[in-house]
Amino acid sequence: MPAHPKRTAAARTLSGLLASTLCVAAHAAPTCGPDAMREHPPQVNFRVDNDLFGGKDQDQGYTNGAQLTLVSPNLVDYTDDPCLPRMARWVNQHLESLHPGEFEQQNMIFSLAQGIFTPTDFTRKDLIEDDRPYAGVLIASFGYNARRGDRLQTTQLSLGVVGPWAQGEQVQNAVHELLGDEKFQGWDNQLHNEPVFMLTHERMRRWPGDAGMNAGGWGWDAISHYGGAVGNLATHLNGGAEVRFGWKLPDDFGSTPLRPAGENTAPTRGGKPGGWSWHLFGTSDVAWVI
Repeated sequence: MPAHPKRTAAARTLSGLLASTLCVAAHAAPTCGPDAMREHPPQVNFRVDNDLFGGKDQDQGYTNGAQLTLVSPNLVDYTDDPCLPRMARWVNQHLESLHPGEFEQQNMIFSLAQGIFTPTDFTRKDLIEDDRPYAGVLIASFGYNARRGDRLQTTQLSLGVVGPWAQGEQVQNAVHELLGDEKFQGWDNQLHNEPVFMLTHERMRRWPGDAGMNAGGWGWDAISHYGGAVGNLATHLNGGAEVRFGWKLPDDFGSTPLRPAGENTAPTRGGKPGGWSWHLFGTSDVAWVI
């Protein structure tokens, strides 16, 4: 997406942090053990959400989102493993209370995300008091995934800003100009700049527990989850389940990108199967939001 010429210091700082992390990770990777890199290579995931892909008025105010995620290889630990960038190991030394205990497999994720929210009537320039306000949010997150057999627990800390510093207006205007769409007229009423944070924890279980160990053909599994989050970005309790069926099911904990560890980022036990794989999934999640 075209960059706005007047990017703020906050936006540059958050973007710079992720760029630095990706750069340091690239230098750190050759020092990792060859087995870890071969069986569980690092991954880079990019996701885009947009109401262009759905029906009319289906987004309920969430108009666009983008997220870049870096997933580490499976780790021996969070403070000394050379597969982690030096900066990440230093941070982990000061956040020991967030680390899980002893587990069979564990890894980390780092991500940078932006979300854009708008009211229904894009033509009004006045403040619309009875609809979702204009808002942009820019978030940097890091999380810990820890697995023991058919169970996974994940903890994620998100830090960022909501308001003009998140560059929501500039990104939306640039995309609409590129596509020849009308621009939203009420961005002068967007939420003011405010720091945001959210600490999320979820636990998952997979049935049957050995489904991922037999990934050479057709299979099915079911994955339950429960957890919650606390922070001024969002505070909630949630729970739900997912059912999958397909060819060479991945040895992970689900395909739901709006939840922690839901983008195939969980540690795996036997590496990725060779050749093509695909699956269908149905998922549900119920949340009590404060």
